[in-house]
Order: sequence, then structure tokens, then C-alpha cells
Amino acid sequence: MTASDRTSETAKRERILQEMADDLDEELEMELDDARLDELLGETDMPGPTVDRRLYFRELLRLQGELVKLQDWVQSEKKKVVVLFEGRDSAGKGGVIKRITQRLNPRICRVAALPAPSERERTQWYFQRYVSHLPAGGEMVLFDRSWYNRAGVERVMGFCSDEQYQEFFQSVPEFERMLIRSGTILIKYWFSITDDEQQFRFTMRIKDPLKQWKLSPMDVEARSRWEAYTKAKETMLEHTHLPDSPWWIVDAVDKKRARLNCIAHLLSQMPYQEVARAPVVLPPRVRNPDYHRGPIPPEMYVPSNY
Repeated sequence: MTASDRTSETAKRERILQEMADDLDEELEMELDDARLDELLGETDMPGPTVDRRLYFRELLRLQGELVKLQDWVQSEKKKVVVLFEGRDSAGKGGVIKRITQRLNPRICRVAALPAPSERERTQWYFQRYVSHLPAGGEMVLFDRSWYNRAGVERVMGFCSDEQYQEFFQSVPEFERMLIRSGTILIKYWFSITDDEQQFRFTMRIKDPLKQWKLSPMDVEARSRWEAYTKAKETMLEHTHLPDSPWWIVDAVDKKRARLNCIAHLLSQMPYQEVARAPVVLPPRVRNPDYHRGPIPPEMYVPSNY
């Protein structure tokens, strides 16, 4: 190998490493910087040690590789997968969902995060607005909050009547059985955090301008109703922890552990296998001697400010 070849090989290696590093930037950007953390150290007791950072990223990337295999299996076998993510405000549901979908095809795995129901939707059969988001064969849908809103926020905040609340508990077991009988794989997660941890995370959102949008008036109101939400959760689990659609509790005080544990558990719930792929071979570049690329006006370019 000549010196020129070695230089070219080194340049290729550096380019590949840079591309891999770029893929990790989104994860690194989500880590707290020391300045913002120091400002909040006095807000709560320090938690126990978290997962080593290198171990966390190594396991996260490994699990995300398995999620890609799961995605291929779901598509190949035309499976229908529904995963519900429930829990208190700031419990970390969105963070786990983001890590699950980060490297998946959004046409196969999509997130359903429904807004408050419209006036028309309030007159519909309660489950109707959720049914339209259910998967077809070869799809996964992750519900960032689901029909269990009725057993939680709607109950606590008085958005539903006692009759509607009781009817929900009568209807939801059969609704979920119908989904399962139709061939849908249904998995339900409840993310559990402590009172102190929610206080800390809300404080983070208040003081961090990049996170303030996450704190809605409903979240603020929920903070003062901790015990009411606890009672509602206990009632919900009592009525809807069913043999064919059980709840799985995720200890979410440590975000990193919660992400890894939840993804690992999700993978364990389906008998997926690696799907053989035909090798991809790029065809040779076809060049037409009669084609000449025209100039692009300078004013069409995005300014190079960086």
C-alpha cells in the first residue's frame, strides 16, 4: 500500500467515525450541562448513582439495533403492535418514546400523541378518536397517553362525569380484548416517579428556557393534586390490570435506567427474529455526455453563517 493509499484510507476512516459521532450528537445534546445542573442542586436530595455514561450509550445503541430488527419483523410478518405509555407529568414517557423511534422508520413506527378532544369528538363514542390511530398490518403505534386519560386526568380534573368514568371501566377490558382478538399485540407501561422527583423535574422545566414549553397549565395544576392522581392510578390498575392485557410498571426515577429497562422489556414481549435482507448493490453511475449542469444563482443558497 502506497503512502497515498494510506492517506486515502485514513481519510475514509475519519469520515466514517465523524458520521457515527454525528449520530450520537442528539443524545449528547439532551444531557444536562454543568451550569444548569449546578443552579438546581439545592432543589432536591441527590439521587443514587446512575448508569455509567459509556455503558448507557453502548446498551442504548445495542437495544436500538434490536429495535430495527423488531421493526423489520413487524413489517415482514404484517404484525400490528400497540404500546401505551402512561404515567404522571414529567415521568419520562416522551424520553423513552424518543429513544425507541430515534432510529426507526416513521412509516412503520409512529407516535400518537392526541391533543384535547374537540367539541365534536366529545360527542363521539369515547374510543372512536383512538381507533383511527390504530396500526394496520406491518405497523407499530406508540401512544404517548391513550384512552386511559379517562381514568387519570379526566377523572382528577373533572373533565368526565361519574357515569362516564364508570362506563370506561366497564368498556375498556372488552375494547382491549377486541384489539387482541383482532391480532393486535398490546403492551401497557406505567412510568412511576416519586413526589420529590416530579418536583425536581418541574423545577428543571421552569428554570430551563429550552424546556419551559413542556410545562403546561395542566401540569402545574396536577402538581397540587398528587394524592388525587395517586388514588386515580391505583383505581385504574385495580380495574384494568388484566391477564390478557397487564400493566408493566417502569421505575422511572433514574431516566437512563428507565429507558434501557423499558426498551429491553418491550423487545422481550415479542418473538421477533432477524429478517434476512437481500444485499444492496448500487448500480453504476450513468453519465450522459449531453447533460450539462446549469449554474445556480448565488441568492438561492442559504447564507453560510457557520
